[in-house]
Amino acid sequence: MLKYVNTGIVFQEVPDEVTLAINISNCPCRCPGCHSRYLWDDIGLPLDTDAIDDFIEKDGQDITCIAFMGGDSDPMGVNMLAQYIHEEHPEFKVAWYSGRLRIPSNIKKTDFDFIKIGPYIRHLGPLKERTTNQRLYRKQPDGSFEDITSRFWRK
Repeated sequence: MLKYVNTGIVFQEVPDEVTLAINISNCPCRCPGCHSRYLWDDIGLPLDTDAIDDFIEKDGQDITCIAFMGGDSDPMGVNMLAQYIHEEHPEFKVAWYSGRLRIPSNIKKTDFDFIKIGPYIRHLGPLKERTTNQRLYRKQPDGSFEDITSRFWRK
């Protein structure tokens, strides 16, 4: 079962979107240098469709996107919630930040508008560094994904 610890409205996780970031616990990736080590523990409240509806009731007027920050312990659960948002709340885009190198093959990637993959590797840096191993992809109208990582890079 997915659990979340907290949420926040953020402006830099997904370009051109005002995003409700949902921080999901029980992260199996355990990246050295992780800035959110508290998310390694299996803590928090259930993240289900009722929680999504509550978030939208509270913050829906202020956001354009909902981002799952983690969820690698239950990727099918993340996919199910992405489907739910697109079916029941189609006005919102859906993003997933995964610490994995690849999205599992049984995940329907087109249920997401944005997907970030890659573990944090300290010497390569975060998305804002040109040396990063992490990548952010945006779904195109034909269902393919475009790498938009360079949008984060300092000019």
